[in-house]
Amino acid sequence: MSKKCPIEYTISLISGKWKIMLIKELSKEPMRYGELLKEIPIISPKVLVQHLRELEKDKLIKREIFPEIPPRVEYSLSDKGRSLYNIFLELRKWGLAEDNEELVECNFCKKCQILL
Repeated sequence: MSKKCPIEYTISLISGKWKIMLIKELSKEPMRYGELLKEIPIISPKVLVQHLRELEKDKLIKREIFPEIPPRVEYSLSDKGRSLYNIFLELRKWGLAEDNEELVECNFCKKCQILL
């Protein structure tokens, strides 16, 4: 078994157009599929399902099925996902500290400012 570069491994976990946004949304509270779709309305349902499955497979999120009728499913960050989210916050701090005239504030930054 060949060993991977730790940086490449980490990047492979979050590669995908919406994975960082999904992790950011789930950092606030557990959410249902429909709630995630409302928070990121430009993501297609197919891609949302694909990314949720990949994040669950990589143990970054947890999927909990409640024994109710109709069934309720919630997604939340795992401990591994929360530790990765904390790295995102550090990357944000680093980006803000850079003297970069082209730096723009994004939705990720606006919504996570209170966490810093």
